[in-house]
Amino acid sequence: MATEQEIIDSHDNPDVPAGRKRFVPLENNPEVMTSLVRNLGLSPTLSFHDVYSIDDPTLLSFVPRPAHALLLIFPVTPTYESHRRDEDASKAEYTGSGDKEPVVWFKQTIANACGLIGLLHGVSNGEAKSNILPGSDLADLVKSAIPLDPVKRAELLYESRSLEKAHASAAATGDTSAPSATDQVDLHFVCFVRGDDGHLWEMDGRRKGPLDRGVLKEGDDVLSEDALERSVRKFMERETDPRFSLVALAPSFD
Repeated sequence: MATEQEIIDSHDNPDVPAGRKRFVPLENNPEVMTSLVRNLGLSPTLSFHDVYSIDDPTLLSFVPRPAHALLLIFPVTPTYESHRRDEDASKAEYTGSGDKEPVVWFKQTIANACGLIGLLHGVSNGEAKSNILPGSDLADLVKSAIPLDPVKRAELLYESRSLEKAHASAAATGDTSAPSATDQVDLHFVCFVRGDDGHLWEMDGRRKGPLDRGVLKEGDDVLSEDALERSVRKFMERETDPRFSLVALAPSFD
């Protein structure tokens, strides 16, 4: 597992050090994501859905509401890395723990696991967490993680056999051939959730901690226009690389 010092020093080079555990990258596929979190213990009442547009109301209406979490998949470009370093420069490493946190944040210490970390952020926070089935692996994982600081949480995920097994099973499915665990991937997952405090939070295991993106109005979810302005549109304004895609955690159709 990553040592405490490696985790603390990772803000300048946040990628997982060589020699650490590597997962097969998770396909950006709502069916694969839904299968993974349900195998861990999320109720069938929630599923992941493609978000085909944030500008066309007709296409946006295909996503059931409320949307509890929004996963943005984007290219890690020099522009993004420069922005990340600039924004994180003045921030201290997050040390929060306990059931009074507005969000539960996980540091990524497993290579190629950004999709898994994004899914965990989505199902462990806000209204979504009430849909975790009691006694499941996911319920046990979240319960164990809440009292821990980020370093210990990272160790918990690193050592979790149930998490590794569920991820491996999901990564082997999908519409395309799975890449190797040793492949270098230039796409990254970040998750946006509405915290228990009503704020919009950007959750990224490569950052120093959760990022508060401001208060949302009563009744707004992560696909509300205000939330999108504070999240996805900010990414798109900075970047010229068009490889963006979105998946939302929302009520199931069935």
